[in-house]
Amino acid sequence: MREKVTIPHLMEKRARGEPISMLTCYDYPTALLEEKAGVDIILVGDSVGMTVYGHSSTLPVTMDIMIAHCQAVRRGAPGALLIGDMPYLSYQISVTEAVRNAGRFMQEAACDAVKLEGGRSMAPVFRALTDAGIPAMGHLGLTPQSLAMLGGFRAQGRDAEAAFRVIQDAAILEQAGAFSILLEAVPPEVGEEVTGRASIPIISIGAGPHCDGQLLIVHDLLGFFEAFTPRFVKKYADLNRTVLEAFQSYLGDVAGRRFPAAEHCYPMKKGELEKLAFLLKGSEDPREEVST
Repeated sequence: MREKVTIPHLMEKRARGEPISMLTCYDYPTALLEEKAGVDIILVGDSVGMTVYGHSSTLPVTMDIMIAHCQAVRRGAPGALLIGDMPYLSYQISVTEAVRNAGRFMQEAACDAVKLEGGRSMAPVFRALTDAGIPAMGHLGLTPQSLAMLGGFRAQGRDAEAAFRVIQDAAILEQAGAFSILLEAVPPEVGEEVTGRASIPIISIGAGPHCDGQLLIVHDLLGFFEAFTPRFVKKYADLNRTVLEAFQSYLGDVAGRRFPAAEHCYPMKKGELEKLAFLLKGSEDPREEVST
């Protein structure tokens, strides 16, 4: 078992200039593999609503859904730094509600931290979480829970004023207690500026190569999600094709009676088949007993 990844470990990697690895995960089998690979940070993202449940956005995801997935991932990846993504309306209603829901991630799912979207308006929430001893990661740039206001999945910070606001928001969240910030779909110049000004790990998901670490949605990385592919995604596998071919091969074997073969069957113990034949020969057909 590897050494447990902690926030101080991430800070040490940042100080040494070593890139931090981060992936999303939603289930136990995938968590086992990410743990074995040595991923630093695992995010149980509210992206589960799209990648696993087939919704068109992250908004339908609830706290109970998130807790269940976090529990499964924790069992599979005890060594990674596990972050639970706070779903829509779990932290926006009030600071008190935000602390209560964040506490559920820590208490019920053994998460190491939580993540929430939003800039300067979320500063009071970050302060309250910090006071409660709950590490919180910020999320700036493209924030999927705000798609209605952003006009869809569009890159952010591409003009000077918008970029300046992202840079300012990052500084405000750090000052409010964020232990790390995720930047999504912003120009690499913005990612570089935020990282250079920060004293906490800055993670990129489509924010360029200059950040302290990189995140990808695991279904995007594996080629396991076809609804759309963001520009920043690099596919490392094509599981859609692999799985489809496996399904088609199975259907063909079933149709051609090639499966199951002898090696897939459980043979009777030696000599027991003859005993069974004797028992059947001397017994009445149970269907006849039922009919009478």
